[in-house]
Amino acid sequence: MLKKTFFQIHWFLGITAGLILSLMGVTGAIYSYEQEILKWMNPESYQVQVEQTAKLTPAEIYTHFQQVQPDYKINSISIAKDPAASSSINIAKEGSKRGQNILINPYSAEELPKVKGREFFQFIQQLHRNLTVGPVGKQITGACTLILIFFVLSGIYLRWPKRHSFKQWFAIKPQLKGRNFIWDLHAVVGTWVIIFYLILACTGLFWSYDWWRGGMYKVLGVERPQPQQQAQPRANASNPTQLNAASSTPSIEQKSSENKKPKNNIDAAQIQLALNQAWHHFPQQLGRDYSSMTFNVPKQANAEINITFVDAIPQHERARNTATFNYQNTEITALQLYADKKLNEKIMSSMLPVHRGSFFGPIYQFMVMLASLMMPLFFITGWMLYLKRRKQKRLTVAARQSQQQFSIDPNAEQWLIVYATQTGVAEQLAWRTATSLQEAHQPVTVKAIQELQPSDLKDNTQILFVASTYGTGDAPDLASNFVKKIMSQSSDLSHLRYAVLALGSKEYPDSYCDFGHRLAAWLQRNQAHALFDTIEVDNANPADVQRWNHALAQVTQLELQSMQIDKTFDTWRLQQRDLLNPDSLGAPAFNIELVPQHEAHWAAGDIAEIQPGNSTARIQSFLAQHQLDAQTLVPKQQQTLQQWLWDKDLTVHIQPFQSLEDLLVQLPVLPSREYSIASIPTQQVLRLVVRQQADAQGKLGLGSGWLTQHAELGQNIALRIRNNPSFHLIADNRPIICIGNGTGLAGLMSLLHARTRLNYSQNWLIFGERQQAHDFFYQRTIEAWVNTGMLQRLDLAFSRDQDEKIYVHHKLREHAAELKQWIANGAVIYVCGSIQGMASDVDHALQDILGDDQLEQLREQGRYRRDVY
Repeated sequence: MLKKTFFQIHWFLGITAGLILSLMGVTGAIYSYEQEILKWMNPESYQVQVEQTAKLTPAEIYTHFQQVQPDYKINSISIAKDPAASSSINIAKEGSKRGQNILINPYSAEELPKVKGREFFQFIQQLHRNLTVGPVGKQITGACTLILIFFVLSGIYLRWPKRHSFKQWFAIKPQLKGRNFIWDLHAVVGTWVIIFYLILACTGLFWSYDWWRGGMYKVLGVERPQPQQQAQPRANASNPTQLNAASSTPSIEQKSSENKKPKNNIDAAQIQLALNQAWHHFPQQLGRDYSSMTFNVPKQANAEINITFVDAIPQHERARNTATFNYQNTEITALQLYADKKLNEKIMSSMLPVHRGSFFGPIYQFMVMLASLMMPLFFITGWMLYLKRRKQKRLTVAARQSQQQFSIDPNAEQWLIVYATQTGVAEQLAWRTATSLQEAHQPVTVKAIQELQPSDLKDNTQILFVASTYGTGDAPDLASNFVKKIMSQSSDLSHLRYAVLALGSKEYPDSYCDFGHRLAAWLQRNQAHALFDTIEVDNANPADVQRWNHALAQVTQLELQSMQIDKTFDTWRLQQRDLLNPDSLGAPAFNIELVPQHEAHWAAGDIAEIQPGNSTARIQSFLAQHQLDAQTLVPKQQQTLQQWLWDKDLTVHIQPFQSLEDLLVQLPVLPSREYSIASIPTQQVLRLVVRQQADAQGKLGLGSGWLTQHAELGQNIALRIRNNPSFHLIADNRPIICIGNGTGLAGLMSLLHARTRLNYSQNWLIFGERQQAHDFFYQRTIEAWVNTGMLQRLDLAFSRDQDEKIYVHHKLREHAAELKQWIANGAVIYVCGSIQGMASDVDHALQDILGDDQLEQLREQGRYRRDVY
């Protein structure tokens, strides 16, 4: 629930604040290289022709402007050591706190051309800081920066925990398509830039909120500077020959206070003396190299001049050293070197370089710039994911209300489609059938069999039944009430025309499609008229589904579009395979762990459907038998014949063929196999419990052989998640009772993992296997749940650990009183495992303990849920 909440907030803020953050990211990236771009655009302003004479001294420059521009109130003079670099003066300018910088020729003091592009960068700066709308914009950008911190933290949380490799964490997977690729791009690139965005946001808030700024000083243990009576001019961010003289221009308050006090005025001669003495003596006394030096014109006759200088190789553009020089005694009275500061002091005195990245060097600064330019990527991909999610939701609703999407023939008879489903396949086929009929302008209503009333059978003349067989020929759990209350009675259905689509699996030949046939026989006994013979579907085989569609088209004389169950398998990687029961009396059972190559979601209780493949040995044997070249290209497929055969049924009888095409059409795809999922999405690994199955000749089964032996670790597995709503976990804190045996523990483990994550502890597990020493699957995890109180009751039935065999149904009967008490407290029963033996014995035990009526009531209330096979 917490992760869902974070996800909702994450995408909501992303599609709202994302646009502002994108604008801030792009403008910040542009502004971070302001001086480099300006220098590139204005070489005639920043560079001069080197002359044979020495550069003008600060005193000479001051004297020059006193003569030619007496209105200039010079705050400071900067001179670079590079012979080709321009010098600069900073003069007071009304309305500008920082004054105005003027670049001059260092050999003649001639003013150089005005720098082009400054107005553009001023606009970019305002757009970045306050969207050019002043205080209101500053509040908006500040709030969006706080949201950026939430994006970073929630993004980490939504991707955590991960058991992926470094490559999966940080490598974009171009083989992904559609929404999966968009999500991968959003998440992987987001992981790349997390550290950059966190630093950008935390430093950007330094200028947004005073409380944040004060907090940074406290956290870093630096004393917050007090406003100075006269701040010093600072060298320009990227050109040390320029001044950023915000502080050399007195504030209005300062001027007002100065007018009330007698001034210790300084005349031009003393200023020239100060500049001259400082220029000739300070560098020699300093004893270290420098790249530029800035002399602040003294305002008082106190024999001191303030000097700022930049090292020959500075850490960053604002790594400035400051000094106070007594020009009468020609000695340095104060010196503060940037290099001598502690790291925390450097950070707090250089917030802009830290923010733009130059504090950590040019490579990091470039990476920060790229990260800032990527900001729109997350806004765009976030919107794309949001729109795709909206579209998918609309399609889901449309599938259930599709009659609104088609024009309906008012003279056509109503069709009622009834489905009986355990795992959702019958429901999907029912809706596919409804859509096919509606496209042919037929009125259709779809109902679940548990909702069917006797009046529905009397009031409708055309009914199509899509019925799954569950277990050993049983009706789906939710259909049991229909079987007992309606199918047990006789009715006059002579007015009714019907057809039955019976779903089953040939893996269970004794009960194949049994409930569908029983339903058809009951309809026939009650004089209903079959539109055509019952059609059987083996494991949702597309050819069987098409026979159903074709039969409908023939009997109705309607043009029905082809339909099938969509089986789009995703790519997963086989990450781990562990034998769970070494030395067991039973067949080997394996813990199988797969990781997705895409964004994957499932619910506790869902099913993993895998597409098995052939072993390399089987494919080689088939190729040799039919004298085929493995490297032959399959027509219209960008695959070799060996690659194409990986998922084809190579055991079918092959008729003589004249060409490769004649052979290929004879090879159907191997049927898929289904397994209960033993993990939940937050674990970021899909876990299965697979027991090896073998035939009389010792050949391993399709699914178990593929997952436990033939597929190599690291190999891709074709898998899709199938929704299994009848076994989903309840959404509240009612108690649950989990009953299972053998590999059926898998489905129960997913439920218990989900419950423990929610901190719901009213859980009871009854589990059975052969021997505790060898067959106690996931023993450490289960015992840890017991020790921490997340599993209130644990009852184990290991049948071979004593002379008299004990099974899970015996444990139920043994604890009948406790079972009744849990049921009275609202408990929900979940049963997962083999239908032969365990599930039927548990069902009989529950009938004996609770009674038929109460057990049926639990089914109707969704409090008796089964996933048995």
